[in-house]
Amino acid sequence: MKQFHHLLLALLLMSISSQLSGQVRIGIKGGLSTFDISPSDLLILDRNDAQAFRMKIEDAKYGIHIGFFIQAKTDFLFIQPEVLFNSHSIDYAVEDIQTGETRILDENYQHLDFPIMVGFRIGVLRLGAGPVGHLAISSTSDLLDVDGYEQTFKGVTWGWQGGLGLDLWKLHFDFRYEGNLSNFGDHIVFFGNQYVFDDRPSRLIASLGISF
Repeated sequence: MKQFHHLLLALLLMSISSQLSGQVRIGIKGGLSTFDISPSDLLILDRNDAQAFRMKIEDAKYGIHIGFFIQAKTDFLFIQPEVLFNSHSIDYAVEDIQTGETRILDENYQHLDFPIMVGFRIGVLRLGAGPVGHLAISSTSDLLDVDGYEQTFKGVTWGWQGGLGLDLWKLHFDFRYEGNLSNFGDHIVFFGNQYVFDDRPSRLIASLGISF
């Protein structure tokens, strides 16, 4: 939670300093994202260390996000901190090793994203990159019906974003690639043991914003 407070303080300081020089815009934005992940399957052991389930990602669905941004810019530079509510859904295929039955189970995640983009401007074009923090706030999951499953989300996880944007009058288009420093599924716990997929998730993100 201290990391979250530090991140909020950094956003506040940047928003204050941005008003001291350059042109400042405040706006709202929203858009879609999609995961690019292809991890190996998880082999889940029961309380007696016997093989219980085999679990894999069946489908990573499109996510949605909405929030606000502050864009401060000069003739050639810009900085753009954002606060975004993000929701996405993953379908897992869970195979019972004893019976061979496979079920498709859905898990929905909601979290707050805090990207801070810094970069260069050439006319209406922006090219930037920066860190992004993810704070998990809620989740609903069909996996809770599976024996032994529970969730343990961390406070704040970190990644980075890079991409380009276009500023056309009061409209702002952003197209970004996101990489993460944590492996996918690090919240998954079965029978008291944590399981993590062997892949760090990446996302493609497209957004449309309107400034005031």
